[in-house]
Amino acid sequence: MNGNKKRSSKVVENLGPVDNLESYVKADWWKEIFNANYLRTDGDVVENIAATQEEVQIFLDILKPGKDDALLDLCCGQGRHTLEFIRLGYKNMTGIDRSHYLISRARNINKNMGYSAVFKEGDARKLPFPSDSFDYVIIAGNSFGYFESINDDIRVLNEVKRILKPYGKVLIDITDGEYMRQNFQPRSWEWIDNQYFVCRERELSSDQERLISREVITHVKNGVIADQFYAERLYSQESLSDPLNRAGYTRIELHSDHFTSSSRDQDLGMMAKRMLTSAQIIKDWTPQKKSLSEKYNITVLMGDPSLYDKVKPAGFFDEDDFYTISELKKALGKLKNFHFRYLDNHLTLISDLQKIKKDTDFIFNLCDEGYNNDSSKELHVPSLLEILDFGYTGGNPQCLAYCFDKSLVRGIAQELDIPVPVGYVINPQDTTFFDLTIQFPVIVKPNFGDSSIGINQNSVCYNVKDLENALVSTREVVGYDKPIIVEQYLTGQDLSVGIIGNPPESYEILPIIQEDYSALPADLPRICGYEAKWDPASPYWKIKSIPADIDEATRRYLNACCIKLFERLECRDYARFDWRIDENGTPRLLEVNPNPGWCWDGHLAKMAQLGDIDYSSMLDKILNAAIKRLNILKQVQTKKPVTIG
Repeated sequence: MNGNKKRSSKVVENLGPVDNLESYVKADWWKEIFNANYLRTDGDVVENIAATQEEVQIFLDILKPGKDDALLDLCCGQGRHTLEFIRLGYKNMTGIDRSHYLISRARNINKNMGYSAVFKEGDARKLPFPSDSFDYVIIAGNSFGYFESINDDIRVLNEVKRILKPYGKVLIDITDGEYMRQNFQPRSWEWIDNQYFVCRERELSSDQERLISREVITHVKNGVIADQFYAERLYSQESLSDPLNRAGYTRIELHSDHFTSSSRDQDLGMMAKRMLTSAQIIKDWTPQKKSLSEKYNITVLMGDPSLYDKVKPAGFFDEDDFYTISELKKALGKLKNFHFRYLDNHLTLISDLQKIKKDTDFIFNLCDEGYNNDSSKELHVPSLLEILDFGYTGGNPQCLAYCFDKSLVRGIAQELDIPVPVGYVINPQDTTFFDLTIQFPVIVKPNFGDSSIGINQNSVCYNVKDLENALVSTREVVGYDKPIIVEQYLTGQDLSVGIIGNPPESYEILPIIQEDYSALPADLPRICGYEAKWDPASPYWKIKSIPADIDEATRRYLNACCIKLFERLECRDYARFDWRIDENGTPRLLEVNPNPGWCWDGHLAKMAQLGDIDYSSMLDKILNAAIKRLNILKQVQTKKPVTIG
């Protein structure tokens, strides 16, 4: 999907008749369902300007906020209510939603309209705002009650209570559960437009507390494009008071019911009849906190320069490695809020860590070489830190185990409906590959490996003889007991996406880069393998990274996929995702790097530089992402002012 190519609607397998809808509902269904299809199926309501204006006026009549009051539109979707408030002159508007797709849409509209709303991604159970931030919080458009457990709904209300100012109010706009329980349509279908129609099935959950829905969305020419299941809790006027009371709200007031208007006026589902409930929180101001002048004590954990390292060309750290470490220390030395010490002796690592436990706030884990410089033991480093109870940056052991196994990442990506190159695994016991199901050319690479070891110009194979030779040479490098991946060789743009932070609460997607192969001789395959990273005498050393030449739709698609992978693989603080475009313009995932190269001239630093983030600032962002995730802000509590007289 680049240039002028257009992504077509993807056809999905239809499950056919289903006896028990509830058994198909994922616990976190809300992570994936709010996308372009949502705007198609519910657009008659959620893209209806007149309906939005009517709803906002009702909210204003109930809350009566001032134009300078701080309002949060929680679960704001594509920002329709937030932007309407801005249009009416309310200056201090914030919207937050879990859907990257919808928040991106909201930000684009906000920018195009010249509005000043702030839009964030985040989970309603863990809001990225300081205490006492908002005068009012609005949960509109039936966006409450998505979780399996009512305890999670109470967590949302507790978070709202935390971020509300004393005597602040919350307004909840959700379906009238009792009405819906008695009047839901078990089956319906409607035309969305001339190209799409949707069929729906509904039934009550086994405990009668939730309405289970199934939507089968069909394109008239392309067939079924979505078969999705979701569940929403049915609160009645009385039952909604229970979680509000349990969360500590008072002055709970039910307002008049609201009947939704629709441009199609067909199956309105959960949006048909809604009830509006407001409640107030009476509390004291949260004690003020201020940062200490004291610095964070950070221990930087690195590879051991005295030990053998099979990844490096000479088997040991060389002049370039020591220069890279020098540049790291110089960059970290510019950060004023930190004091750094360095550990790189793996023979005494355990005892050294025990000695510095009391005066280390957390570990900056830059040991991507692995324990004892063994890349297969990269996960051993965070495992050791877990055992010794250190906080640390980057992926946990499970994340590193996932991402070290390329075939596993391929499977997880496919589970998330993210394309990967056509390919298969050759296990050590396999003696033949002549049932090759993909066309040449193919690329051979180790299933386990780091720093492109085992991948070079001879890894690209154009016939069976090439493939035989590549398998032999790869096994000689990585071992005869390791699996090998054979994949379709893609020749489109070679792209990398970097993320710093922790979705969905707080993160930054760096500018996407692509590899520039224009300096390579025409007869060499366009790959960024071992030679490009480690051999200055190779033609591949001339490869450069440049800003990606892709359209906005491709950029949004890559960003959304990378966020899904970041969360599913449990990446933390920073990660890099490598992609290749196929002949049809479709981006296909190559691999995920949960602790990507941190060096001054690495891909992550190049992406950061394109975003006007220098090397020191990039490292600072990673450290601060860990501080926020670990919740170790250095703070003291100050006394409240006392009024005399």
